[in-house]
Amino acid sequence: MVKAERDLPALEVRLGHRFADKELLTQALMHVSAIRQGEGRISSYQRLEFLGDRVLGLAIAELLLATYPDAEEGELARRMALLVRGETCADVAREWELGPNIRLGAGEAQTGGRRRLTILADACEAVIGAVFLDGGFEPAKALVARGWGDRLKEALGDRRDAKTKLQEIAQSRQLPVPVYTEISRSGPAHRMTFVIVASVEGLGEAEGQGHSKREAEQIAARAFLDKLESDA
Repeated sequence: MVKAERDLPALEVRLGHRFADKELLTQALMHVSAIRQGEGRISSYQRLEFLGDRVLGLAIAELLLATYPDAEEGELARRMALLVRGETCADVAREWELGPNIRLGAGEAQTGGRRRLTILADACEAVIGAVFLDGGFEPAKALVARGWGDRLKEALGDRRDAKTKLQEIAQSRQLPVPVYTEISRSGPAHRMTFVIVASVEGLGEAEGQGHSKREAEQIAARAFLDKLESDA
């Protein structure tokens, strides 16, 4: 097992939830590859991920009903599908900086498991499940509301965000998924500026700046796409 660079108190601050049972958070970050022989898969985050998936769905459904009081079922269903998909959960996991805290087996860690979309998405749902068990539905729903934030109000349609488009381009060329690296952050706590570099192995990189990590990542991805278009 390769230990992650774990700072659980700092992670609790980012999540906005202080665990009464710290073991729940520890389990939520335990990938099956890190389980010692004889411990069994039950020690990994899989059961919490199973629970968190259902809690996330219910929380998103309630939040959508409150956000769109006049929306019909079809629109709500389309929004739900976008909000609970793996790509969205992985994005939230990156914003929570779950990757460095996930425990992985040596092989999984060496092959970039902490950046893998499926592992990040599963860990995100596991953390939601852990918060539900630790404090109940309301704290879990509040966590989802904080994590999903403006995503609840994003437009529907064929428009895809820049990060999604960049990921699709990388996949179409059989390249690794884009990696978003924070270069710096500055300014007062209420108005910080983040500088993010988006990179795709074998394709290059581009920089973005914004007042949240998510905004900076989107701007970096858009700059990357613009660069690809100008080079075409």
